[in-house]
Order: sequence, then C-alpha cells, then structure tokens
Amino acid sequence: MSETFYITTPIYYVNGRPHIGHAYTTIAADAICRYRRDKGHRVYFLTGTDEHGQKVYETAVKRGMEPKAHCDDMVVHWKATFAKLDIQYDRFFRTTDADHIANVSAVLSMLHERGEIYQQDYTGWYHVGDEIFVTEKDIEDGKYDKADLKEISESNYWFKMGSYGDKLRQHLEDNPGFIQPTSRLNEVKGFLKNTLGDLCISRPKARMPWGIPLPFDEEYVTYVWFDALLNYLTATGYHPDADKQNPPEGFNSYEELWPANFHLVGKDILTTHAVYWSTMLFGMGVPPVQCLYAHGWWTSKDGAKMSKSKGNAIDIDLLIAQDSYGVDATRYFFLREIGFGSDGGFSYDGFQTRYNADLANDLGNLAHRGLSMTTNWLGGKVPALGSIGPEEQNLREVAARAFATFDSEIEQLHFNKALEGLWELVKAGNKYIDTTQPWALNKAGKTEELQTVMRHVLEICFVASALLRCVTPAKADDLLGKLSVTTDQRSAWLKSALAGDVQWLSALNSGDSITLGDPLFPRHKKHPPAIADLFAAEEAAKPAKKPKKAKKPAPPTPDDAIVYDEFAKVRLRVGHIKASAKHDNADKLLVLQVDCGEGRTRQICAGIAGKFSPEELVGRKVVVVANLAPRKIRGEWSEGMLLAAGEKEVVDLLSVDAEPGEVVR
Repeated sequence: MSETFYITTPIYYVNGRPHIGHAYTTIAADAICRYRRDKGHRVYFLTGTDEHGQKVYETAVKRGMEPKAHCDDMVVHWKATFAKLDIQYDRFFRTTDADHIANVSAVLSMLHERGEIYQQDYTGWYHVGDEIFVTEKDIEDGKYDKADLKEISESNYWFKMGSYGDKLRQHLEDNPGFIQPTSRLNEVKGFLKNTLGDLCISRPKARMPWGIPLPFDEEYVTYVWFDALLNYLTATGYHPDADKQNPPEGFNSYEELWPANFHLVGKDILTTHAVYWSTMLFGMGVPPVQCLYAHGWWTSKDGAKMSKSKGNAIDIDLLIAQDSYGVDATRYFFLREIGFGSDGGFSYDGFQTRYNADLANDLGNLAHRGLSMTTNWLGGKVPALGSIGPEEQNLREVAARAFATFDSEIEQLHFNKALEGLWELVKAGNKYIDTTQPWALNKAGKTEELQTVMRHVLEICFVASALLRCVTPAKADDLLGKLSVTTDQRSAWLKSALAGDVQWLSALNSGDSITLGDPLFPRHKKHPPAIADLFAAEEAAKPAKKPKKAKKPAPPTPDDAIVYDEFAKVRLRVGHIKASAKHDNADKLLVLQVDCGEGRTRQICAGIAGKFSPEELVGRKVVVVANLAPRKIRGEWSEGMLLAAGEKEVVDLLSVDAEPGEVVR
C-alpha cells in the first residue's frame, strides 16, 4: 500500500473574504499535496471554514441574516477564490456540516462521562474578538488591554486541561519535531512554564446562541475553539464509538490518516493548537498530530500584519487576474519569497521584481530560447543527445543536485529553499547557452554540436517544469506540453529519479515535436493596469502634499564606492557553529565547522583566535558570506567568511538569532 499523507490548513473564519494570509497557507498545503500525489502517495488535503462563535453571530446580526444563511453566503466566495488559486483540496470542511455536529456532540458526551468536564461559576475578563477568557497575567504582560475586555460572571463547563500539562511538556521534550520551526517550539515551552489552567468549553445560550449545543445541558453551546479544532479529526471519519467510524472514500479507518502529518497554522493561533488541541486529544485517548507547523505573517511596508480590519490587506484577485500577473506567478511568489516560518514584507513592486527576475528572465527566457532556437534551426524536433563533454557533464551534476535539494527541502515545507535549489539548474541552463553560443554553432554549420546543446537546454526545461508542477501547475503543464511530455512519461521519470535510477538530462524522446508558443511569463516593465489603477486611486486619496523643501546636496561618494548590483551578488546566510579548533599552521586562525542549512557543515577558516577560544564559539549563530569561492588557507579549505566587527582587531562576531540557512539582508 502506498504511503498516506494527511495535511490540514486552519479552518478560516467566514466573517470576510479570503485575503493574502489565507491564500498563503492554502497554496503551501496544495503545493506539498501535489508533490506527494506525484510521488504516488495517498493524499488527503483538508481545508474549510469555521462557522460558529460570537464573531460570526454578531456579523450575521449586523447583516440582518440568520447565522447559517450568513455562512452559506460567505462560503461561496471562499470556494470561488480557492478555485481561482487552483487549490485541489479533498474536502472543504464546514463546522456546520452534519457529521461534524454529531461528532462534537459524541466527543463531549464521552469526555463528560469520563469526568473530564465539570461545571463551575467563574468571574473573569473576556475578549470578544478572540472569544477567550483572559487572565490577570495576560493583562499584566501587555497581551490585552482592559479597554478591550468585558468582565463576565457566569456558570460554565470546563475541560480539565490543566491535568495534562505535564504530559504535554513531556511530549514536547520527546518529540522535538512536533512544533516547527524551532522558534515556535520555544514559544510554547515558554507558555507552559506557567501552571496550565483548565479550559472553559461552553457559552450560555442566553448570551451567545450560535453554536453546537452541549449534549448534557441544552442551555449551553460549545466554545468555538473546542468545536473548531475537532474538525481535523472529524474529517478522518473518527467517532468515539468505533462502530460509527466513517472514513473518507479510499480509506478503511481513521487510523490510516491519523495522526495527521501536518497542521499548517499561522503563528497567531499556535497556542490554541499546541496546547488546547493536544490536551483535548490526550483526554480523548488519541495521539497528537505529527507536526504542527506555524508559519509567519505577510506584513505591510511598515511591518504591520496585514488584515482587512487594518485596511492594509492585499486584494488577491488583483494579483491572480488573467490580465495581471496570474495565478501561477502568485503561487510562486508566496512560496519563493520568504521562508515558510518567517515573516515577510509584501509590496507590489517586490512582487514585480521577483516575477521579472525569476519567472520572466530566468525560466521564461531559458524556455523561449530553447524552444525558439530548436524550432528555427533544428526543424522543431527534440534533437539527439550527441557526445557529452565537460560542460554537459557539469549540467548533469547540477541537475542531480537540484533535484535532491528540491525533494529534501519541500518535504520539510522549506519551499523557498526547494525553489532556490531548482533555480541553480535554471540559471546554469542560461549560462550554458551563453557559454556554448548555439547561434555561432548554427552559423558555422556545426549541426551535431548544436543538437547536443539544444537537447540539454530542453532537458533542463523538462526537469524544471516537472518539479515546478506542484507550485505553478498550469504553466508547468504548458511547458511540458510544448516538449511533448505526457503525464505518464513525467510520472515514470519522477519515480526513477526518486529511486536514484535515472540518467540525468536524458528524459525526452529524440524526434518528438516541440511547440514554440507564447512566452511562459511575459516580462512586465510596468505593473498591469488593474494594479496601476489601484496605485492611482490611492495616490488621489492622499491629502495634498506640503511644498517640497529645498533639496539637500548629495552626500560625498567614497573613492572605493560600489553600486547596489555589486553588493547584491553577496549572499549572506545564518550559520550555526557546530565545532571549532585551532589551525595547525596559523596561530591567528580557527577552523570552524558551520551549519548553513544545507544538510552538511561547511569548513571556514577565520582569523579570530586572538579574540575567541575554540570552545566559546560552539553554538554561536553567525552571519556567513555563503557564495565566496572556496580557497585554501595555510593548507585548510575555507568555504566562506564570517562577518565580524573591528578594523585592526576583531571586537565581536555579527550574530543573528535565526535558523541555519536563513537569508540575511
């Protein structure tokens, strides 16, 4: 039986339409699911909407609608946006679905019968927006402002969450990969340093009637988070009564899907998932998810989180429109621009820069050059491979390395690193064209050499499109079609590549017809009209500008000044020092072993022995010049350089608290 892969996004509140944050999470889940399906795995991809709770109820009242009617209306927009984004989910879950309501009721009954739920009176501060009771410590720590809180006294039902605090702490120690990235794991550990209290899991109907009724007390409805989190389990067919299990089509039991491989969540809902959900599962006797991955936020230019309430949300429809940048370019940007666990600033100018540099110039140019030259000079047929020289052998090594990087990194949800690895091959293909100069070969009548060159260019296009299909499905299929590659042919190649049984850059069939067609990603010198119109409208809405002050003279230019393009070639990465020793042949040098997030350690020689002993450097997080050509220093290879302060003598090393391999810019 093939491997099973189960992944979930959060279920999203239906109070508004999808924005960039919702799109980001869902595109990421879709990309890894597509790749897993391509590998032949049985995939189950869950997304959907959270439709109960006070915020939904109040929004429906403001609209003059019944809550369910409000939800039905909003869900239409969510499904339409996901369709536009080419999301291939297996189930769009709604917490108003009948099977979920029945399952929540059954779980509550089971926990109540076991004594895991009890009733008590409580007086405390309540935050309507987050729908939670807030502790005095939360207020003291500045997490909440009393002006935003209501003091409520009422009787409610409580889940004995506090009794599972020690078990959760131990689970975190025993399973370091349970929460990713590591920085988020540390957040949860910090939260659990305090005594874990019990969880209020009900709301009186008299105050908030919209929710799933408690099966043991009809005067109350279920707290929205207790209801919502159970969606991940309901979707597997789980039921406390094994005879009532109802797994999805193609699966025989919920255990085939659970525990899920990944829950993808935004970092703002990490605690509810890591603490509330895990302890709920402990109480039910069900194991927690394998990995809870809390990604970062997209922020505006001023660093603020994007949201419609703040008026800085990005209209996803503007980006994906056919006369704009398109769906595939949008999917690519989200997964390439930042690490999945990091925050990232969004701007339309930044989007255009990434689009033009990666998609139009690198991949689009490679494909168009390869297809057009083969069409014009070799009859539009895939040429024979011909003899393999040093240039071609190097390309094959780059292709093997790019594939290994892509497969390894995307499996860990390191989408940007996977794409960066693949782009090493794309850029190598363009450099290969510039080096071999096929136009000169054609002019000189060197047909056999020309065939070899163009065949390798087309083969690189094949590898790129075969792997990119999970990120840019439509454009990848477009390019595969131009190369006359069938779905079966691509699947067979991927299976062989994963098994390590493939001869690189030899997948195409000699003599197959190719199609030139339109460029994959036309270059945009200006923003598309819809976005340009948005800029114009925003500019017109701004207040009149004050008269400009007299311009200050330009600052003096240093004699050794460099331009930005020169500096941009320097690639800075975070490195974690794993080992350190004195250099055998140089008193001022230390020989360091540094993890730069590449799956191996680099050896770097650094002239810092006068400031640091080898022992005190182990564990330091430093900044590494990662694309410095390797060289030997006193008989030892050095693969990079550390950034340090001090002109004549080193004062300190530049440090960054981030994961190894993270980009420094």
